[in-house]
Amino acid sequence: MMTRTPLAILAATAVIGGGWYMLQPAAPGNDLTPFGATAQEADETAESGDVEIAEMTLGDADAPVKVIEYASFTCPHCGTFHDIVFPELKENYIDTGKVEFTYREVYFDRYGLWAGMVARCGGEDRYFGIADLLYERQREWARGEPAEIAANLKTVGKTAGLTDEQLDACLGDGAKAEALVRNFERNAETHDITSTPSFIIDGEKYSNMSYADFSAVLDEKLGEDS
Repeated sequence: MMTRTPLAILAATAVIGGGWYMLQPAAPGNDLTPFGATAQEADETAESGDVEIAEMTLGDADAPVKVIEYASFTCPHCGTFHDIVFPELKENYIDTGKVEFTYREVYFDRYGLWAGMVARCGGEDRYFGIADLLYERQREWARGEPAEIAANLKTVGKTAGLTDEQLDACLGDGAKAEALVRNFERNAETHDITSTPSFIIDGEKYSNMSYADFSAVLDEKLGEDS
């Protein structure tokens, strides 16, 4: 189940200037407090009102069926879905113009937020390629102490062609971090998202599915025979 984290605390995890990854050891019951910055300081310095959060979509905007996935880059079940189910879904439904697919990030923790900021650092055109790398290497980068995970994420970003300067700028963007969390909380409330991966298919919510089950739902929505 998803645990909702106070907005300012989660956003603060990316507002540490050049030392955004230098986090103190976690206190019992709270692993999101950053070294050298309080939640109040983050709330005062991050101005998210004017920050636009782009929807990350694939496929034809005029496709007859709309699918929204809610997923976390730190969620093993999401990694499995993107490794096994998503390639067939993309080939048979998204690339053929039957489905417009939107990916929305869920932030269980600071690491999922960091990963989302790395994925977005390359812009909309490179987002899904970086997302694929994050899932492919999830077991490698999502382990260790905060500084290790931060370094691992930067390695993933550099593998995708981003520079240290670009990554530091993206990960140090406090206003963007806060806007991302606000956007996540608003969308999750709208669709009552409590676990990942979850899917909204033409307005109807579904939990994690195999490809066979997913395609059956899509075929029914499309009015096609199974």
